[in-house]
Amino acid sequence: MKKLYILIAIILLSIPARAQQQAEAVLNSIVKIKSAVPQEARTAGILGTTREGNGVLIDPDGHILTIGYLVLEAKRIEVVNQKGKTCEATFIGYDHQTGFGIVRSNENLGVEPMKIGHSASLKQGDPLLVAGHGGTDAVQGVRVISRGEFTGYWEYLLENAIFTAPPYSSYGGAALIGPQGKLLGIGSIFTQKPIAGLGIIPCNMFVPIDLLQPILDDLIRRGRPGTPPQPWLGLSVEETHGRVIVIGVTSGGPAEKAGLKTGDIILTVNKNPVAGLSDFYRKVWSLGKAGIEVPLSLLKDVRIQEVVVHSEDRYRYFEMRTNR
Repeated sequence: MKKLYILIAIILLSIPARAQQQAEAVLNSIVKIKSAVPQEARTAGILGTTREGNGVLIDPDGHILTIGYLVLEAKRIEVVNQKGKTCEATFIGYDHQTGFGIVRSNENLGVEPMKIGHSASLKQGDPLLVAGHGGTDAVQGVRVISRGEFTGYWEYLLENAIFTAPPYSSYGGAALIGPQGKLLGIGSIFTQKPIAGLGIIPCNMFVPIDLLQPILDDLIRRGRPGTPPQPWLGLSVEETHGRVIVIGVTSGGPAEKAGLKTGDIILTVNKNPVAGLSDFYRKVWSLGKAGIEVPLSLLKDVRIQEVVVHSEDRYRYFEMRTNR
């Protein structure tokens, strides 16, 4: 079975000479990540106190790239290499805008880092591999079914996300690998995507690797990007028939303080009508950096109400345990 997976990789991606050894070396850079989060952590209720997923060794210094929700607010992090060696890791950084997270292994994992590729040229139909911890048994052939915008209910927007199918079950932090064995994306979530002529397709969304390079140095040195933080409202929102509806507010967050409640419909930002979820985010973020006042018009039951939300820096809300 393992030989078969290697053969599939060779056929799908046309990996050149010494393909089997190269493929195995690439897979060796993928680790399992296990995180323990305190009960009192802000994200414990949503993401749980024990989290498990994947990560990719990206440099000789032991830095591992993953999807940030696996390690956000973690008190203890362990990584497991392909041979089963377990060692502790240190939280290094997190980027709320992309979702990337960085941890560093406290011991030498004894493997080569995966090379970082370029994701800009990926297009619909391109064949790729998705891989998680578990060697060749954890490899799956996929195709890009779409490139485009992804909006998350947690005040999250990616302009050019990568959507692949069939879906991969252990998607969190999984590696999206291109023809030369290079890293092209990091697995984020399971979702569904409408595709013309095919209907709604179950798939995974991957964060494009091209978003990493501009922020990588700051993530390693500072624990966060060096750019000014976006205004954060502490809202969970969804779009229904073009309307933006509040489905939750973060305890102690700016929206709760301003009196927003589940079921409120957001009509305008700074007196400008809101046309869907991504438009809402862009209008809020265009007002300035975190700390700016955000005027909203809400439909509460049958009444229209004007409120001002004093936005905050999301990094200050979440306790980032770097253990440095």
